[in-house]
Amino acid sequence: MIRVIITLLFSLSLTSVAHATTLKIATLAPDGTAWMKIMRAAAGEVKKKTDGRVKLRFYPGGVMGNDNSVLRKIRVGQLHGGAITGGGLAAVYPDAQLYSLPFLFHSLDEVDYVRARMDQEIIDGLRKKGFVSYGLGEGGFAYMMSNSPVRESADLRKQKIWIPEGDMINSVAFKTTGVSPIPLPITDVLTGLQTGLIDTVATSAIGAIALQWHTRVKYLTNIPLIYLYGTLAIKEKALKKLSPEDREVLHTQLTTAFQTLNSRNREDEKKALEALKKQGIDFIEPTTQGHQEWAQTAAATVKALENDGLFSPELFRKVQGLLNKYRQSNH
Repeated sequence: MIRVIITLLFSLSLTSVAHATTLKIATLAPDGTAWMKIMRAAAGEVKKKTDGRVKLRFYPGGVMGNDNSVLRKIRVGQLHGGAITGGGLAAVYPDAQLYSLPFLFHSLDEVDYVRARMDQEIIDGLRKKGFVSYGLGEGGFAYMMSNSPVRESADLRKQKIWIPEGDMINSVAFKTTGVSPIPLPITDVLTGLQTGLIDTVATSAIGAIALQWHTRVKYLTNIPLIYLYGTLAIKEKALKKLSPEDREVLHTQLTTAFQTLNSRNREDEKKALEALKKQGIDFIEPTTQGHQEWAQTAAATVKALENDGLFSPELFRKVQGLLNKYRQSNH
């Protein structure tokens, strides 16, 4: 009898090990950031609540490359998922970049109004393309940060401006203003600022501090350029190995983590903007002409991207309709 029990327990142990799954997730977020702390805590809960059957292994700090590299590695099975920006997800689902169109939002209140009504459409769109999203996480607004003041397009044309590799939206936007941006992997931006290859970046305050870019710039143009956001997207094929119960645990923990991140990031971004001011970065206002020029640039960019079929005109009209409704009722 004892031998039978031992054999049974040994068999069950082997079965448990055989069904253990480690999901490999890449992110640009450096280790030690709030993002990584919250996600590692969620991973710990997933492991605990599934008795070790599901584990998450993170590759932080961009060691797996930019969004395009991460998506390529997901396709070949080297990774199972990644924390990917809205712009990066455009390669999978073009409408994922809608929130990041230039000068789309004027305030965070507008962001909240639209997102409450549109996030699920983006999540559903990713699902149709074979990716499960656990919610969208706010990255804040990107601002122009430079070594000389940028108040209008004439100033902009004097700068050596960085854009992420493969970033179609910013590439079109800057070229519309007569600027030839310099595409670089995010991991090369600090070196580019140090060597003078570039002297201007567009990023959130959190991003500038986390990546140490703020040490190489002097000015911040105080107008939101684009809204930054991302999601943790996992290839659905990788999740099919999990039992329905374990998949539900994963969904619950990661969704809760993203809700926490979404609100935490907003508070952290406010603090980061204050930190930039305290560290001597000069916040400057664009001129009236600058406002007008960049509004025209935004309209021309959207038209060009729409003509190239880089997002759904119907979905964009829906976002624009929501914004118009909000603005009319709040002015």
